[in-house]
Amino acid sequence: MSESSKLAAVQMASGPNATANLIEAERLISLAAKAGAGLVVLPENFAFMGQQDRDLLALVESDGSGPLQDFLAQMALRYDLWIVGGTIPLRGHHPARVRAATLIYNAQGDRVARYDKMHLFDVVLPDADERYQESATIEPGDQSPVVDTPFGRLGVLVCYDLRFPETARRMIDSGLEILAVPAAFTALTGKAHWEPLIRARAIENLAYVIAAAQGGYHLSGRETYGHSMIVDPWGNVLAQIERGVGQICCALDRDRQTSIRRTFPVLEHRRLKCR
Repeated sequence: MSESSKLAAVQMASGPNATANLIEAERLISLAAKAGAGLVVLPENFAFMGQQDRDLLALVESDGSGPLQDFLAQMALRYDLWIVGGTIPLRGHHPARVRAATLIYNAQGDRVARYDKMHLFDVVLPDADERYQESATIEPGDQSPVVDTPFGRLGVLVCYDLRFPETARRMIDSGLEILAVPAAFTALTGKAHWEPLIRARAIENLAYVIAAAQGGYHLSGRETYGHSMIVDPWGNVLAQIERGVGQICCALDRDRQTSIRRTFPVLEHRRLKCR
């Protein structure tokens, strides 16, 4: 297994200073590259977490041009690896809302895919004084691309998308083998559901899952759960970082994934299709 077949997840505790966040992101990407990663996944909102959701509007970029997009392309090229760029705010149809876009870049710094977060976190958390309404500032996407990479067929779910297994199931029909999950789970929901959801998506789809999370306290007062992890197609947690900032990296074994899918053909036994 070559070093370039390793997968990495970056965990951050981003704040409202985009420049500082990008410096920290590059530091962690460089560490992943030194560990041999060929693919790095950044967390949701890696470049900016403001005092309130609408602060994202100040960083919005047009699709194809902007400092955050340039940063991701440069990181991929500089460190010779594929990057799943967390989420960044791209211009939507409505002037007061953005798209939470995950951009994928190859090792030449070329953008090869874009996924816009589909399911928006509009909830009141039970037993906590926490209320979220992402739809006030974010427009939902409606496409789930799966892209060819040197590591396998790659798809993306962002944070709240994890709770909608039909989204990943639809990508299986497009050959999904690896699922990248940029996220910023709350401390409360993460403690209850994060690991079960990650492992379930891996097990039911016989796919690798690379879950890169925000993990710590933010200046807005929000606390995110962290526990970034890489899970194999059998549901084994291969690597995990609990709290704080860091990166994890481990080898991808495509032969084992192929063997599991062949000898345990659950994907072939489906009776219903997601449309």
